[in-house]
Amino acid sequence: MSKNLDKFLFQGESFLPGNKVQLRLGLMALLLNRNVLIEDVPGMGKTTLVKFFAKATGLEFRRIQFTSDLLPSDILGVSIFHKESERFIFKPGPIFGELILADELNRGTPKTQSALLQAMEEKHVTVDGVAHQLPEKFCLFATQNPRGQYGTYPLPESQLDRFLFKFSMGHLSKAEEMELLTTGPRLEKLDDLVPFIAPQELKTWEAEIRAVTVSPTLLEYLTDVLQASRKKDDMWGLSPRAGLDLLEAARAWAYFEKRNYVIPDDIQNVFPYVSGHRMFSQHSLTANMEFMRAREFISTVAFVKDK
Repeated sequence: MSKNLDKFLFQGESFLPGNKVQLRLGLMALLLNRNVLIEDVPGMGKTTLVKFFAKATGLEFRRIQFTSDLLPSDILGVSIFHKESERFIFKPGPIFGELILADELNRGTPKTQSALLQAMEEKHVTVDGVAHQLPEKFCLFATQNPRGQYGTYPLPESQLDRFLFKFSMGHLSKAEEMELLTTGPRLEKLDDLVPFIAPQELKTWEAEIRAVTVSPTLLEYLTDVLQASRKKDDMWGLSPRAGLDLLEAARAWAYFEKRNYVIPDDIQNVFPYVSGHRMFSQHSLTANMEFMRAREFISTVAFVKDK
């Protein structure tokens, strides 16, 4: 694993103390070109986390502030008739960036939320019957307020299933909070940060993650986990897409642990972040409660080395 990857995480912790796991998960999703959902109350550092990724990598950053009056065309773009050429010209919306912050996603109406579905899964959007390709590097970070807050709309299961990870920022320890109060707001410090991770290095890390090996025994264990999730009456069974996401995430976790092969601990470590929001969304649980339920579930599925 590159020393620059450790540098990235170290720099991130200096800006966001107490968020080591969140930084790791966010970078994993960024390298895999996947989507992340961060749920927490306002003021916990969700936006700062995403902006740190953008500043450190130099990726083209776009922010979309979701409100109840936001329209799909405000996100995707519109076709405008050009009088001189007598044809329609497409004007891309803010979704055409490399690192997208969908801020307070659950304050948008269901119609507006659904405008992201194709982009999140297929990496292109369709406007007026014409498909438009998104950038090669495309990662969407969405934030949402806890369910039940005023003016929010629940995300449908079809959209939740498109997020590789869901996590909360969590509260700081006393020492971390003292440091924050002493050194001041982080967003101002981000203005002075210059990119220190080159695009080619991101591609190299991604290729190395995808080269991490998974033994047939580990694949069978993962299959057992997926099958077991579909036998419970109090949860949604995990989809095949969730299984593929678990495999990708486990490879990335192993890579961050400086290994080129996956072990059961890797699957167990990423499982709550990959699966909690897919298995328990119908119960309107908080992100932390989903995490706890998912971790409890994975502990009931035994890993048998030799069957």
